[in-house]
Amino acid sequence: MDTLFDITFPITDPTWIFFLVLCIILLAPIVLGKFNIPHIIGMIFAGVIVGEHGLNILARDSSFELFGQVGLFYIMFLAGLEMNMENFKSIRGKAVTLGLMAFIVPMVLGFLSNVYVLKYSVLTSLLLASMYASHTLVAYPIVIRYGISRHRSVSIAVGATAVTDTLTLLVLAIIGGMFKGEEAGSLGWLWLIINVMLVGGAIVYLFPRIGRWFFRQYSNGVVLFIFVLAMVFMAAGLMELIGMEGILGAFLAGLVLNRLIPRVSPLMHHLEFVGNALFIPYFLIGVGMLIDVRVFFGHVESMKVAGVMIVMALLTKWIAAFLTQKICRLEKVERELIFGLSNAQAAATLAAVLVGYNITLDNGERLLNDDVLNGTIVLILVTCVVSSFMTERAAKRLAMAEADKSEDEDLTQKDEKERILISLGNPETINYLVSLALVIRDSRQKNNLYALNVINDSNTHSRIRQGKMSLEKAGRIASAVDVPLQLLSRYDLNIASGIVHTQKEIEATDVIVGLHRKSNIIDSFLGNLTETLLTEISREIIVVKMLMPLNTIRRIVVAVPPNAEYESGFAKWVRQMGKLSSELGCRIYFHAAAQTLEYIGRLLGTKAASDMVRLNRMDSWDDLLLLSTEVNYDHLLVIVSARRGTMSYLSSFEHLASQISHYFANTSLMVVYPDQLGEGHELPAIANPLSGSVNPRIPVVYEHVKKQWRVFRKWWGKKSGN
Repeated sequence: MDTLFDITFPITDPTWIFFLVLCIILLAPIVLGKFNIPHIIGMIFAGVIVGEHGLNILARDSSFELFGQVGLFYIMFLAGLEMNMENFKSIRGKAVTLGLMAFIVPMVLGFLSNVYVLKYSVLTSLLLASMYASHTLVAYPIVIRYGISRHRSVSIAVGATAVTDTLTLLVLAIIGGMFKGEEAGSLGWLWLIINVMLVGGAIVYLFPRIGRWFFRQYSNGVVLFIFVLAMVFMAAGLMELIGMEGILGAFLAGLVLNRLIPRVSPLMHHLEFVGNALFIPYFLIGVGMLIDVRVFFGHVESMKVAGVMIVMALLTKWIAAFLTQKICRLEKVERELIFGLSNAQAAATLAAVLVGYNITLDNGERLLNDDVLNGTIVLILVTCVVSSFMTERAAKRLAMAEADKSEDEDLTQKDEKERILISLGNPETINYLVSLALVIRDSRQKNNLYALNVINDSNTHSRIRQGKMSLEKAGRIASAVDVPLQLLSRYDLNIASGIVHTQKEIEATDVIVGLHRKSNIIDSFLGNLTETLLTEISREIIVVKMLMPLNTIRRIVVAVPPNAEYESGFAKWVRQMGKLSSELGCRIYFHAAAQTLEYIGRLLGTKAASDMVRLNRMDSWDDLLLLSTEVNYDHLLVIVSARRGTMSYLSSFEHLASQISHYFANTSLMVVYPDQLGEGHELPAIANPLSGSVNPRIPVVYEHVKKQWRVFRKWWGKKSGN
């Protein structure tokens, strides 16, 4: 009789395999989260249960091989991508220190224990010791979840991983080459090192240039996502072609593409989302399916080997973290986090044991026997569990400390709610306007972005529809990075009036206005829009004209007028430029008077002393034109201007637009008008069209005369009273 359900175990149907894996990814964190067990452990244990050594529900077919490899590369790629290159340069010495300690200590102590405790041969002991040295950033998703991926201790651990695994893989390649022929054994290792240097150099030199060109040509999110993945796997494949593990190539790809993918960009969000939702869990489940729990029972020699391997792996990594802490003067919690990230054994360990297991000696024995193979599986399980728990605990403490630090900084600074208003006048400027706002915003504040579309009676139905589509597009860009963007549509007399009234209503602290790349700078810059905004709004105004995507900018050049430090908005725009440089990963050059540079250096603090920030003296504002020889097509020129009647206003600002049009026509441009003291002036509104002044320059003169009249009346009153 036919049965309704014809199910055989293990399940081999790809549909049901994928369904069950998705159920594990969904339910494992939910169930184990109730017991405060890290999600990573849940994935590994789920793999143990459903694998052939557990309930035998799923077979570890080619899909686990494929997705597991992708997940492993993804972990290393995200580690390189999340690394703050500015901070990494300052801690690279610490990363190399940890990398060498994490390699030397396990190699020395592991070799001695293998020889004198396990009684293994020299070659077997060396290969087994290299397995203690290697590690995989299995717990890295934990630091991403806690938002501390750019902490210095994380950067140290990530950088050390590249150093340690490279040295480990070299040992593996040398020992493996000894059994592939005389030439491979004698000179193969030297040739491998040369190949690694050549391929690594090619990745570092070519990939950023290819990526920057591609990002300038295409803006579609799906296309960019596929392109980045292709670059990652090309780098991994090139490393595998020369005999190294692909994880090194994936890490290098993340490192060199770092500057093209800002942390707050939609592309970064998509990469993290896909990796954490699918590829990385697939890898962890696949690791769990390799683990045979039965090794714990009945195999005395395997248990002995496993015990030595576990003790050596954990002890030597702790010693390496401890020595690094003392040498580099790190905090205790940083040592715990480094230890947690650097002791999980997975990818490189599996590669080493499989290479050794497949090598047969002259006496018929394997270089690494079955006991070592079983012990490795237990080692992977124990170290992944310890790594996850230690990383979880340390990351939580660091995140809480960072939160307390941010609160303390907030108390010392002016308590002001940030509100950035983005004017969407042209559909072609939406991407870079919203991207700029996402980069410079205070990420600690919520609901601080507003997008505005102004509609007047002269707008046709198609223009109104286009305005709504622009708002929707801006909303999609912001939602892609999980940042709320409030969409505003306003009927008003004109665009300038709509921006001014909206700014007053929401009390916006910053206004961002875009210029089309093909627009005439003189007409647009000196038009009624900009002039009216400057007259009526006293808060910061940023006028932007971009010729390329923001993330492809290679350098930021900032021209600052004399006495800019006396303006009320000086500190704000300096910090915004510093953050823009940091997020884009590009150098920033400040050109200003000596006194102004001193204040800029104080505000930026340690950043000003880094290689990313350069302070160049510019004695006269007339030297601005000399920058035309330094500013290239792929640079961003930032000009800090001022309103009439302010401390930093110069008469030469009257000719600024024509100078920009003549000397910087082919350069991406940003003109910043800092916060000024005082309030703006009322503009005509639809409700009261007769209010205000028609000429935007009249209120300036009027206010000045009125102020002087009040001073005179006050003086005359005191004199009459006497």
